[in-house]
Amino acid sequence: MSGAVILAIDQGTTNTKALLVAPDGSVLASRSRSMQVTYPQPGWAEQSASDIWEAVAALIAELVAAAPGSEIAALAISNQRETVVLWEAATGRPLAPAVIWQCARSADRCAALRAAGLRDEIAARSGLGIDPLFPAAKIAWLLDSIPGARDRAAAGEIKAGTIDSWLLWNLTGGQVHATDHGNASRTQLFNLDTLDWDPELARIFDVPLGILPRIAPSDSGFGAVAPGLTALPPGTPVQVLLGDSHAALYAHGIHAPGRVKATIGTGSSLMAATDGRVRSSHGLSSTIAWSRASGGAQHAIEGNISVSGHAAAFATALLGLPDEQALTDLAASVQDSAGVVFVPALAGLGAPHWQTGARGTLSGMTLATRPAHVARATLEAIALQIGDVLDAIAADLGIDLPELSIDGGAARNPLLAQFLADLTGRAIARPEIAEASALGVARMAAEALGLAGAGAAASADRFEPQLASGARDAIRDNWRESVADVVARANRAPPG
Repeated sequence: MSGAVILAIDQGTTNTKALLVAPDGSVLASRSRSMQVTYPQPGWAEQSASDIWEAVAALIAELVAAAPGSEIAALAISNQRETVVLWEAATGRPLAPAVIWQCARSADRCAALRAAGLRDEIAARSGLGIDPLFPAAKIAWLLDSIPGARDRAAAGEIKAGTIDSWLLWNLTGGQVHATDHGNASRTQLFNLDTLDWDPELARIFDVPLGILPRIAPSDSGFGAVAPGLTALPPGTPVQVLLGDSHAALYAHGIHAPGRVKATIGTGSSLMAATDGRVRSSHGLSSTIAWSRASGGAQHAIEGNISVSGHAAAFATALLGLPDEQALTDLAASVQDSAGVVFVPALAGLGAPHWQTGARGTLSGMTLATRPAHVARATLEAIALQIGDVLDAIAADLGIDLPELSIDGGAARNPLLAQFLADLTGRAIARPEIAEASALGVARMAAEALGLAGAGAAASADRFEPQLASGARDAIRDNWRESVADVVARANRAPPG
């Protein structure tokens, strides 16, 4: 194996992956490590920040060993978004576990901001609704919960950042504290109009701007790998930083309105490029997809679903099945769910409902209900949630969206892909390689370095709707009634 390649890292919630990608987009080698998430209290979710870094370093070593003849031209990173780390500037030691995007420990702070009537101002500046998903309230919670953290932050002893910043700090030996516009736009401390940190948002959330990374274009080059920290040659550039959903959008080649992609992993992200900022009136977020050193930020609209593929893992364990393939086989053994509806609000409800206090429900059961009906209802729920967000995107953009492109681990499941087509009434396009995030950052890095950029992900499979519209409407009506019940219950109870 020889020639210039990009080493792409895709640091996700449940898995960290590393790929060697040729400039034409072909994957020359890949490695993966599973990641552990812990739930110390109901609604809390966290990971070891040190484990995240150690997994990345180990995967780099494995790929370097697997391809001794390759010239690694650059490192490119896609990362799980909205997960935050606080660490000591002097030592790089994490001050607490990484608080991941699913965590709702900042729910009370978010509720107080809503009660103070700040929802509209926060959305006007950041493009995001008030929800524990976003890092700003999490950072404030950490500063108030770690003894002495606020004083140390004021003294310049603490750094804060999302996972891209944490990995960059470690790769460069503490020399570079930076992020890209896309990741910054997910923090709720970033102003979509000025494309910079917003002092008023920092005041509202009580987060000192001095602990945050500098913001740079996504492909601008973020420093060089320091000696002795990884198996990479010192000086290897860290060329690209992108949030995983943003990187997947880039891999799909979606740079203009008219197409939507869904990354279906632990949660799901549906994202569509827009010509400029779109202010949602249907429960979606405005965001920056990426920015280029050559100039210009690409705006996007997005809907985030808290639990998608994770719903399948949950149901697999709940039903005592050996693996998720067994869940799929069980779901395929029945013609329908027999009226069973699963609303997987296991970490609240994200877009378009944004109900932190929502809890999962399983309804519509009778004495005739069997595990197979629950299995089918689980896969249908993943598709139905995506359908709700897809409809919201179409309404916000005011255009028809006849096709959805999908990627992510759960996209490999052909039964789920068919359910998506049947329950959304739209064609589903699935690329040859489901893990698009690593390919997206690799493509951007290759282009930035003047290598031949890889093309958009090719669709190897296409799923057309096969369910009659009347049957689809009946399933969606039952789903909407169940979701409405969950939302009403959440509105009657405080978050937590």
